Amino acid sequence: MSTRTPGPKPGSEPASAALDSIGAKTLLDADAIARALTRIAHELIERNALAAEHGLHGVALIGIQTRGVPLASRLRRLVAERSGCELELGALDITFHRDDVQVRDGRRPPDRQPVVRATNVPFSLEGNTVVLVDDVLYTGRTIRAGIDALLGFGRPARVQLAVLVDRGHRELPIRPDYVGKNLPTARGERIQVELVEVDEVDRVLLVPKPEDESRV
Repeated sequence: MSTRTPGPKPGSEPASAALDSIGAKTLLDADAIARALTRIAHELIERNALAAEHGLHGVALIGIQTRGVPLASRLRRLVAERSGCELELGALDITFHRDDVQVRDGRRPPDRQPVVRATNVPFSLEGNTVVLVDDVLYTGRTIRAGIDALLGFGRPARVQLAVLVDRGHRELPIRPDYVGKNLPTARGERIQVELVEVDEVDRVLLVPKPEDESRV
C-alpha cells in the first residue's frame, strides 16, 4: 500500500511542484499503468478460467483500501471485456489488522490516528477464489493484515494476490501471483501510486524519503 504525500496548504505551491522540488521521478505514466493492468487481467483469466470448478465465475476481486479498490474495479472491467465474465467485486479496510498501527490501546497520538475506510464484501467467499488487489507490495505486512481481515468474512478456496508494483524488501514470506511492474528500490525511497479515481492523475512516482519514516 502506498503512502500519500500530504496535500498543499492554501496558498502553497501545487502538489506536483512540491514533488518536483524533492526530486520525485515518474516511473510509470498512465499508459504504462494501463498496460500493466491489461497484462494482469490476461494472466488472471488464463490462470483461473479452467483452474476451478466454476472457472472465472468462482473468482472475486477484493481491493485493499485505498488505491487497491479502484485497481480492482479496473481489473474487473478488463476481465469482463476479454472474457465476458463479470467478477464479484469488494473492498477491504485493514486498519485494525495491521501490526504497525496502534489504535486499540490509545498509545498512538490523536493527530496520527489512521483513517478507517469502508469494507464491503457483499458475497460469499466459501469455495471461491479471492484475488486481493493492492497498489504496492513492500514488506508484506499490509497483505498479511489483508488476509487476516479477509478470513473474518469466510473461508475461500484459495487466495491470490495482484499488485500494480512490487518494490521488494519483503519482511514476511509473501509473494504476489500477479505483478504489473517490478520496481527495485532502496529503503530510503518511497513508491507513490496516484490514480485518477483518488488523485485525478495516473502515475507511479519514486519519492526520496528519510530513513526514519515509517514503512508500509
